[in-house]
Amino acid sequence: MLRGRKTRLPVWMAFVPALFIGLAACQSGGDVSEVLDPGAAEGTPVAAQAPTVPQKPMTLGKGSMKVVMLLPLSARGQDGDEGRKMLDGAKLAMADMGNDLLTLTIEDTRGDAALAGSMAVEAMGSGAKVVIGPTELAAAKRLVRVSGERRPPVLTLAENFAGSPGIYSVRLSEADSAAAAAAALADKGKRKFVLFVAQGADADTISKRVENSLSIYGAQLVVTLPYRTAGGGAEKAVTDMAALVDKPEAIIVASGATNPSALISPLRTNGLLGKNTALIGTNRWLAYPLNDPLLEGAYIAALDLAEIGPIAARFKATFNYDADVNVAYAYDMVALTAGVASALGPKGMTRKVLENRTGFRGSTGLFRFRSDGASERSMPFYRIKNGSLKQIDKSISGF
Repeated sequence: MLRGRKTRLPVWMAFVPALFIGLAACQSGGDVSEVLDPGAAEGTPVAAQAPTVPQKPMTLGKGSMKVVMLLPLSARGQDGDEGRKMLDGAKLAMADMGNDLLTLTIEDTRGDAALAGSMAVEAMGSGAKVVIGPTELAAAKRLVRVSGERRPPVLTLAENFAGSPGIYSVRLSEADSAAAAAAALADKGKRKFVLFVAQGADADTISKRVENSLSIYGAQLVVTLPYRTAGGGAEKAVTDMAALVDKPEAIIVASGATNPSALISPLRTNGLLGKNTALIGTNRWLAYPLNDPLLEGAYIAALDLAEIGPIAARFKATFNYDADVNVAYAYDMVALTAGVASALGPKGMTRKVLENRTGFRGSTGLFRFRSDGASERSMPFYRIKNGSLKQIDKSISGF
């Protein structure tokens, strides 16, 4: 473990680069209030305050490692709400361990993908040792085209970003979730898999990840069926499957941003989900009520929100609302950066360190970054029973 100052906080986050270093959550020399806006701990929760005008950059900490974080702080709707939650997660991480190690500048992208892309490119050339964000998918994809051997690592917070060398995908993607669940059932003996995937930019990535994960266990993805999510597309895809595949052992439904019931309903109506055919969902299903009888019995690999426990109470006491996965992602990335700074100094944030094979543990569980920029996560394996998730395996990971 690091020989840091003593702390009242639990040892909850560890990372193991080449030197086998563990990180304890180090109190950086002050109270949480030192990095919060006045009144943040009282009254209206910060995340519920919805700015409608662009927010000026704010700087937290006084450390020697320069970090830029890009968030949609003044965006309207869900994007802005998630961005402000991430801001609060970053503030808590700075108070816990980053104040003396990092100088963190947080800038408002306004939820504008074009602006966010330009800001990210500028941040990469600003002398920052790492860029955290952006959250906008189109902006993250733009960074893939930025060349230069001296560009800093980027820890993107965009949902369903595939990643690229040095441009890392932080969030659990539908591809990760589907691949992990499929591999878990292949490990239990299933061999013949079918994948339904909503048409879109992610369809090919999901198919390749699932196929690769199954191959490790000698299982086969016999067919991938992209489907239109409207206009009878789901029904047509189910009809196509019935004509192509006889008695699949497992059916995966990667429904993207749409309700999976639209695809599962014709599967059940046509008798294609017999007692020997497993139904596999993804983390994207969790945006919809699980008490739909159509979903009963499905398997899902997803993050364990109980991992947030070590920071949950302090976050609630400080910000007056419950931490969610957006808070946790932001907290983990700032905490990881602070850990590298503490162990290896300002020049320690390198691809070699980030891509160490052992990985990192944070409030979103155990994860590691691959050389292609994708992330891999260890997560619980669940089954939907009586309208809720019931854990059947504590950890599935593939690494």
